[in-house]
Amino acid sequence: MELVCPAGTPAALRAAVEAGAHAVYCGFADETNARNFPGLNFSREELAEGVAHAHARGAKVLVAINTFPRAGDQALWHSAVADAEAAGADAVILADIGLLAHAAEKHPNLRLHLSVQAAAANPDAINMYAESFGVKRVVLPRVLTVDEIAAINHEIDVETEVFVFGGLCVMAEGRCSLSSYATGKSPNMNGVCSPASHVAYAEVNGAQEARLGDFLIHRTPKGAVAPYPTLCKGCFTSPDAKGEVQTGHIFEDPASLDATRLIPALQKAGVTALKIEGRQRSRAYVAQVVRAFRAAVEAADRGQPMPEGLLAKLTEGQAATTGAYAKTWR
Repeated sequence: MELVCPAGTPAALRAAVEAGAHAVYCGFADETNARNFPGLNFSREELAEGVAHAHARGAKVLVAINTFPRAGDQALWHSAVADAEAAGADAVILADIGLLAHAAEKHPNLRLHLSVQAAAANPDAINMYAESFGVKRVVLPRVLTVDEIAAINHEIDVETEVFVFGGLCVMAEGRCSLSSYATGKSPNMNGVCSPASHVAYAEVNGAQEARLGDFLIHRTPKGAVAPYPTLCKGCFTSPDAKGEVQTGHIFEDPASLDATRLIPALQKAGVTALKIEGRQRSRAYVAQVVRAFRAAVEAADRGQPMPEGLLAKLTEGQAATTGAYAKTWR
C-alpha cells in the first residue's frame, strides 16, 4: 500500500521523502487548501522545487486544493489547479464539484483525487465522481468500519485512501460549522480550523485556560497535557437529567487516530493508500511518524505482526483511538 504523508513546509516534504514516504501531500499558501495557517504551505516556486526533489527520489507529490471556492472568486482556485499541474504534481486533491468539473474539462491530463472534504462514503457517490469527472482515487471519510470499506471497494473501480494516524476530526468531513461559529473563519472555505489568531491561553488559579474566540474550551491542571484547542473536542459543563452539573467531552475525548494494528485488515479490504494527517506538525514529527508507518507497511507485506505503541508520545493528549474503524469511537 502507498504511504501518503503530510508536508506543511518544504523542510517537512524533504523529511517525509527521506523517511520513506511513497507520496507527499501539500498545499499552496492561500485559501485553496484546508490548512491555511501562517508559516505553513508552499509558494509556486517552492512547490516546483519540492516536486523535483521528490521525483528524484522516487516519491510522488499530491496537491490539496480541498476547500470550497467562494461565489465570484473561483479564479484563485482555478489558478491553483493550473499551477499544480505546471509544477509537475502527480495529482490534485479536490472537494468542490464545480472545481472538479473545471479541472476535468481544462486539465484532462491531470490526475484527480477526491478529497475527504467531499464526504463521499458510499459506492453511488464515488462512482458518480469517477464517471462524471474521471476521479482516480477517493479519500474516504473517517466514519466507516473496515468491513464497510471492503464493501465499498467491491462496488467501485477507483482507488481508496484512508487515514491511519493523526488528528481525528469528529465532525462530518466537509461540513464543519463549530469553529466557523466561534471565529467567523470557515475551515471549509477559508481553510482554518481553530485559527491561531483566535486562540488565547491564560493561567487562572494555577490552571491553564484555553479559549477559542469567546469560548472557554479547556481548563488544564498545571503540568497536564493540553489538547488541541478545538470546540469539537472541548470540555463542556452542562446539567444532566437530574439537574446536576456534569463536566465532560460531549463529542469525543481529545485523542489521535492510530490505526496501525488495522493495517493488515485495511490491506485485505482493498485499500490502496494509507494517509497520515499532520501538515501543521514539525519536520521532526513527520520524519518519526513516516519511518514508523513505512516499517508497519513493510511488515504487513511480509505478513508480520504490526508494531504498536511507537508513537504514543506524539498523539493528542498522549491518547489514541481506532476511531470509527472498529466502532470503538464514542
